[in-house]
Amino acid sequence: MNGQPKLSCHNVWKLYGPGAEDYLHKNPEATLEQITAADLIPAVRGANIDIHDGEIFVIMGLSGSGKSTLVRCLSRLIEPTAGELHFNGQDLRRVSEREMIDIRRHKLGMVFQHFALLPHLTVLQNVAFPLSIQGQSKTRAEARAREVIRLVGLEGRETYFPRQLSGGQQQRVGIARSLAVEPELWFLDEPFSALDPLIRREMQDEFLRLQALLKKTIVFITHDFDEAIRLADRIAIMKDGAVIQVATPEELVLNPASHYVEEFTRHIPRAKVMSVGSVMTRCEVGQSDSAPGDGGPGNGDQVATIPENARIADVAHAVVSAAAPLTVVDETGNTTGTISREAVISVLIGPGPAP
Repeated sequence: MNGQPKLSCHNVWKLYGPGAEDYLHKNPEATLEQITAADLIPAVRGANIDIHDGEIFVIMGLSGSGKSTLVRCLSRLIEPTAGELHFNGQDLRRVSEREMIDIRRHKLGMVFQHFALLPHLTVLQNVAFPLSIQGQSKTRAEARAREVIRLVGLEGRETYFPRQLSGGQQQRVGIARSLAVEPELWFLDEPFSALDPLIRREMQDEFLRLQALLKKTIVFITHDFDEAIRLADRIAIMKDGAVIQVATPEELVLNPASHYVEEFTRHIPRAKVMSVGSVMTRCEVGQSDSAPGDGGPGNGDQVATIPENARIADVAHAVVSAAAPLTVVDETGNTTGTISREAVISVLIGPGPAP
């Protein structure tokens, strides 16, 4: 990706225990074993990530991998033991606590697994609460709160209390509250993990709908790879406090950087992550090798086209059912190739035996 990252961290560490900062200063290349032998807890070890404007960046790993601690370091809810943090080019570790509070209030949004709604406040009051903390008038705060309540699909429930809402509705209130301040950067720490599977799927759909409208820069934590590949532009895999690999879902599955990542992604169906562009037969942009009448352009035929960035799982039925290879187009509508049923079947069931 081009341009300056919206948020970046370089060599960020978080060690817990007495003398952690002094130990790391003297042992900047300390291994996991050396750190634990020194009676320190290595929550984050030398993390390096760049998060770009408008992307959904997912951080995932098993319980205890350090993903939540890293996100709290990124927002300085937890002070890193060492490392650099930059937001819009500003060094967050050099700003004062007062300045950091102001940044959190006006530029950062946060949603956590536990909704943390104020039980004595209505939906409208909960959503307006961070705006009142900013010092906005009640009239202005409630007007903005009504806008985001409508955005998340809770219009008509402004006077409800949290106890009168379902789990999914409560999480929508939490999302609306974080959006009310119009954050530049949005942190979500396993926001859907406490929800039932069907409600969780609905909330993922809602999340993608909101992102399509708002184009936020998002850092999303999950331990669910299915959720990650559905939502993420890129994924960072963590293990024992370290970032093992940062890549697109497709790259993680096809080119794992380590045995751990390979095991982590082993059971993910390739069709869920592989794009049409990775298996299509390429041609010059704007050209197609398909003959008239076979599903390709020519003689005014109605052409069936497949987006280059579509996942194989989403287009498999259309491609396999077609009488001939289908035309593949890029985001601007230009033809970039064709995709055959054989290519799709190979992804779905694996290639046939070697001759």
